[in-house]
Amino acid sequence: MNQPKVRLQKSEKQDYAFEEAIKTLRTNIQFSGSNKKVILFTSAVAHEGKSSLAFETAFSLSQIGKKVLLVDTDMWKSVLTSRYQFDKEVKGLSQYLSGQEKLEQVIYATNFENFDVLAAGPFAPNPTNLLEEALFGELIKTQREKYDYIIIDTPPLGTVIDAAVSAKHCDGAVLVLEAGETSYKMAQKTKRQLERTACPILGVVLNKVNMKKGSYYGSYYRKYNSYYEK
Repeated sequence: MNQPKVRLQKSEKQDYAFEEAIKTLRTNIQFSGSNKKVILFTSAVAHEGKSSLAFETAFSLSQIGKKVLLVDTDMWKSVLTSRYQFDKEVKGLSQYLSGQEKLEQVIYATNFENFDVLAAGPFAPNPTNLLEEALFGELIKTQREKYDYIIIDTPPLGTVIDAAVSAKHCDGAVLVLEAGETSYKMAQKTKRQLERTACPILGVVLNKVNMKKGSYYGSYYRKYNSYYEK
């Protein structure tokens, strides 16, 4: 059976600083070790830029010749298909985990070389329960053999526990926090939840930083750096 294909639109050239930050993130993931193949992206709350960073990191890895699968597990409120303007309606994770579709029918090749996607699929009334099904673990296990990296975009951990459920199948996690918005208390809470899963936190991305606020950024960065090192 031929792999289904989808065409998506990626925004044109990004800001130079953003591109360099993504390259740094990509490099840090690579230097985390060859055993770190399945990487989870989560955040404390919504709108911190987690999904964009997961997509851009996956895409960046594919651009250096790594075969990458981006998995969208946000079956509550996915933004992947609308944000990147898929050229057709696609089947997704919710349909696979509920037994409606086979795995080979929901993983799509894209118009970008080495970059495949598994969308979240239609809204499911019980996403957490679906992720707890053995099928999700089997999905990750089988795709490990086919891809250099699997990047998993999850819902905010401070909102629902889906990221914690997915984390047990992952080799590492990246926590995304929005500068000036996410409270220190919420960041600590999210960090503790991830630590309970035994999935190592590879790093924290402080996103949406206003670089013009030099002194404020410096103090804010030190605060988050200190919480991460504890």
